[in-house]
Amino acid sequence: MIGKIKNKILKYLFSHFEQFEQNKKVALIAKFKQVGKNFQIGKDFSVHNPKYMEFGANFSALERFRIEAWDYFQGQKFTPRIKIGDNVIFNTDIHIGCINYIEIGDNCLFASRIYITDHHHGDTSEGMIEIIPSQRPLVSKGAVVIEKNVWVGEGVVIMPGVTIGENSIIGANAVVTKSVPKNTVFAGIPAKLIKQLV
Repeated sequence: MIGKIKNKILKYLFSHFEQFEQNKKVALIAKFKQVGKNFQIGKDFSVHNPKYMEFGANFSALERFRIEAWDYFQGQKFTPRIKIGDNVIFNTDIHIGCINYIEIGDNCLFASRIYITDHHHGDTSEGMIEIIPSQRPLVSKGAVVIEKNVWVGEGVVIMPGVTIGENSIIGANAVVTKSVPKNTVFAGIPAKLIKQLV
Protein backbone atom coordinates (compact mmCIF):
# COMPACT_ATOMS: atom_id res chain seq x y z
CA MET A 1 0.00 0.00 0.00
CA ILE A 2 2.76 2.47 0.97
CA GLY A 3 4.66 1.56 -2.21
CA LYS A 4 1.63 2.39 -4.39
CA ILE A 5 1.12 5.75 -2.66
CA LYS A 6 4.81 6.54 -3.03
CA ASN A 7 4.69 5.71 -6.75
CA LYS A 8 1.60 7.91 -7.23
CA ILE A 9 3.29 10.82 -5.46
CA LEU A 10 6.46 10.42 -7.53
CA LYS A 11 4.42 10.20 -10.75
CA TYR A 12 2.50 13.34 -9.78
CA LEU A 13 5.68 15.30 -8.95
CA PHE A 14 7.43 14.13 -12.12
CA SER A 15 4.52 15.15 -14.36
CA HIS A 16 4.41 18.60 -12.74
CA PHE A 17 8.16 19.00 -13.13
CA GLU A 18 7.90 18.07 -16.82
CA GLN A 19 5.10 20.61 -17.28
CA PHE A 20 7.18 23.29 -15.53
CA GLU A 21 10.14 22.56 -17.85
CA GLN A 22 7.87 22.70 -20.90
CA ASN A 23 6.38 26.03 -19.81
CA LYS A 24 9.87 27.41 -19.23
CA LYS A 25 10.90 26.41 -22.79
CA VAL A 26 7.77 27.94 -24.35
CA ALA A 27 8.38 31.21 -22.49
CA LEU A 28 12.02 31.22 -23.64
CA ILE A 29 11.16 30.65 -27.32
CA ALA A 30 8.95 33.75 -27.28
CA LYS A 31 11.94 35.88 -26.19
CA PHE A 32 14.34 34.95 -29.00
CA LYS A 33 14.87 37.42 -31.85
CA GLN A 34 14.09 34.56 -34.24
CA VAL A 35 13.51 30.85 -33.88
CA GLY A 36 12.75 28.23 -36.53
CA LYS A 37 10.50 25.20 -36.30
CA ASN A 38 11.41 22.10 -34.28
CA PHE A 39 13.47 23.94 -31.64
CA GLN A 40 14.59 21.52 -28.92
CA ILE A 41 16.57 22.23 -25.78
CA GLY A 42 17.41 19.88 -22.90
CA LYS A 43 16.88 20.49 -19.21
CA ASP A 44 19.04 22.72 -16.99
CA PHE A 45 19.64 25.26 -19.76
CA SER A 46 20.82 28.83 -19.15
CA VAL A 47 20.06 31.60 -21.66
CA HIS A 48 21.15 35.22 -21.11
CA ASN A 49 19.58 37.92 -23.31
CA PRO A 50 17.70 35.77 -25.86
CA LYS A 51 16.62 38.92 -27.73
CA TYR A 52 20.05 38.92 -29.42
CA MET A 53 19.80 35.30 -30.62
CA GLU A 54 18.54 33.79 -33.89
CA PHE A 55 18.00 30.07 -34.42
CA GLY A 56 17.20 28.29 -37.68
CA ALA A 57 14.98 25.25 -38.11
CA ASN A 58 15.62 21.89 -36.41
CA PHE A 59 17.92 23.21 -33.68
CA SER A 60 18.76 20.70 -30.95
CA ALA A 61 20.77 21.07 -27.73
CA LEU A 62 20.94 18.49 -24.97
CA GLU A 63 21.30 19.09 -21.22
CA ARG A 64 23.10 22.03 -19.62
CA PHE A 65 23.18 24.26 -22.72
CA ARG A 66 24.52 27.70 -21.72
CA ILE A 67 24.36 30.61 -24.15
CA GLU A 68 25.04 34.25 -23.24
CA ALA A 69 24.83 37.53 -25.16
CA TRP A 70 26.28 40.28 -22.98
CA ASP A 71 25.14 43.81 -23.85
CA TYR A 72 26.42 45.39 -20.64
CA PHE A 73 29.29 44.62 -18.26
CA GLN A 74 30.63 47.00 -15.59
CA GLY A 75 29.84 50.16 -17.54
CA GLN A 76 30.77 48.72 -20.94
CA LYS A 77 28.04 48.49 -23.59
CA PHE A 78 28.01 45.92 -26.39
CA THR A 79 25.78 44.99 -29.33
CA PRO A 80 25.99 41.18 -29.36
CA ARG A 81 24.45 38.94 -32.00
CA ILE A 82 24.33 35.15 -32.12
CA LYS A 83 23.09 33.57 -35.35
CA ILE A 84 22.66 29.79 -35.62
CA GLY A 85 21.60 28.15 -38.89
CA ASP A 86 19.39 25.19 -39.73
CA ASN A 87 19.94 21.61 -38.54
CA VAL A 88 22.53 22.47 -35.87
CA ILE A 89 23.01 19.84 -33.17
CA PHE A 90 24.72 20.35 -29.80
CA ASN A 91 25.39 17.54 -27.36
CA THR A 92 25.62 18.23 -23.59
CA ASP A 93 27.48 20.96 -21.68
CA ILE A 94 27.92 23.57 -24.42
CA HIS A 95 28.85 27.14 -23.42
CA ILE A 96 28.63 30.04 -25.91
CA GLY A 97 29.58 33.57 -24.80
CA CYS A 98 29.16 36.65 -27.00
CA ILE A 99 29.70 40.42 -26.82
CA ASN A 100 30.32 40.86 -30.54
CA TYR A 101 29.16 38.32 -33.16
CA ILE A 102 29.01 34.54 -33.31
CA GLU A 103 27.63 32.74 -36.34
CA ILE A 104 27.17 28.99 -36.78
CA GLY A 105 26.22 27.75 -40.24
CA ASP A 106 23.79 25.06 -41.34
CA ASN A 107 24.26 21.36 -40.56
CA CYS A 108 26.98 21.74 -37.92
CA LEU A 109 27.45 18.98 -35.35
CA PHE A 110 28.96 19.56 -31.90
CA ALA A 111 30.01 16.95 -29.34
CA SER A 112 29.99 17.71 -25.58
CA ARG A 113 31.90 20.09 -23.26
CA ILE A 114 32.55 22.76 -25.92
CA TYR A 115 33.28 26.44 -25.27
CA ILE A 116 32.84 29.08 -28.00
CA THR A 117 33.63 32.71 -27.20
CA ASP A 118 34.28 35.97 -29.05
CA HIS A 119 35.74 37.71 -25.97
CA HIS A 120 37.75 37.39 -22.80
CA HIS A 121 38.44 39.30 -19.59
CA GLY A 122 41.13 41.90 -20.26
CA ASP A 123 44.12 41.77 -22.56
CA THR A 124 47.89 41.60 -22.20
CA SER A 125 48.50 45.34 -22.05
CA GLU A 126 50.63 46.85 -19.31
CA GLY A 127 48.69 47.47 -16.12
CA MET A 128 45.97 44.90 -16.81
CA ILE A 129 47.56 42.47 -14.36
CA GLU A 130 46.90 45.01 -11.59
CA ILE A 131 43.15 44.41 -11.99
CA ILE A 132 41.65 41.19 -10.62
CA PRO A 133 40.40 38.99 -13.50
CA SER A 134 36.68 39.29 -12.72
CA GLN A 135 36.93 43.10 -12.79
CA ARG A 136 38.92 43.40 -16.05
CA PRO A 137 37.02 44.84 -19.04
CA LEU A 138 35.63 42.45 -21.64
CA VAL A 139 37.62 42.54 -24.89
CA SER A 140 36.81 40.99 -28.28
CA LYS A 141 39.47 40.22 -30.90
CA GLY A 142 36.71 39.70 -33.45
CA ALA A 143 33.76 37.59 -34.42
CA VAL A 144 33.60 33.80 -34.46
CA VAL A 145 32.22 32.29 -37.67
CA ILE A 146 31.71 28.55 -38.03
CA GLU A 147 30.68 27.83 -41.59
CA LYS A 148 28.30 25.08 -42.72
CA ASN A 149 28.83 21.33 -42.32
CA VAL A 150 31.49 21.63 -39.58
CA TRP A 151 31.98 18.81 -37.07
CA VAL A 152 33.42 19.87 -33.70
CA GLY A 153 34.76 17.14 -31.40
CA GLU A 154 34.56 16.59 -27.66
CA GLY A 155 36.08 19.20 -25.33
CA VAL A 156 36.96 21.80 -28.00
CA VAL A 157 37.56 25.49 -27.23
CA ILE A 158 37.01 28.04 -30.03
CA MET A 159 38.60 31.42 -29.30
CA PRO A 160 37.77 34.96 -30.53
CA GLY A 161 38.51 36.17 -34.06
CA VAL A 162 38.34 32.70 -35.62
CA THR A 163 36.62 31.46 -38.78
CA ILE A 164 36.24 27.72 -39.26
CA GLY A 165 35.75 26.90 -42.94
CA GLU A 166 32.97 24.71 -44.24
CA ASN A 167 33.22 20.92 -44.12
CA SER A 168 36.04 21.08 -41.56
CA ILE A 169 36.55 18.75 -38.61
CA ILE A 170 37.97 19.93 -35.27
CA GLY A 171 39.53 17.08 -33.26
CA ALA A 172 38.70 16.35 -29.63
CA ASN A 173 40.16 18.71 -26.99
CA ALA A 174 41.57 21.11 -29.60
CA VAL A 175 41.98 24.81 -28.79
CA VAL A 176 41.27 26.81 -31.94
CA THR A 177 43.16 30.12 -31.83
CA LYS A 178 43.52 30.78 -35.59
CA SER A 179 41.19 30.46 -38.56
CA VAL A 180 40.72 27.03 -40.11
CA PRO A 181 40.51 26.66 -43.92
CA LYS A 182 37.58 24.77 -45.40
CA ASN A 183 37.79 21.02 -46.00
CA THR A 184 40.46 20.38 -43.37
CA VAL A 185 41.01 18.48 -40.13
CA PHE A 186 42.54 20.53 -37.29
CA ALA A 187 43.55 19.20 -33.86
CA GLY A 188 45.87 19.93 -30.95
CA ILE A 189 46.71 22.78 -28.57
CA PRO A 190 46.87 25.15 -30.31
CA ALA A 191 44.98 23.52 -33.18
CA LYS A 192 47.05 22.79 -36.29
CA LEU A 193 46.41 21.28 -39.70
CA ILE A 194 46.30 17.48 -39.53
CA LYS A 195 44.80 16.63 -42.88
CA GLN A 196 43.39 18.23 -46.04
CA LEU A 197 40.07 16.66 -46.99
CA VAL A 198 39.39 15.86 -50.64
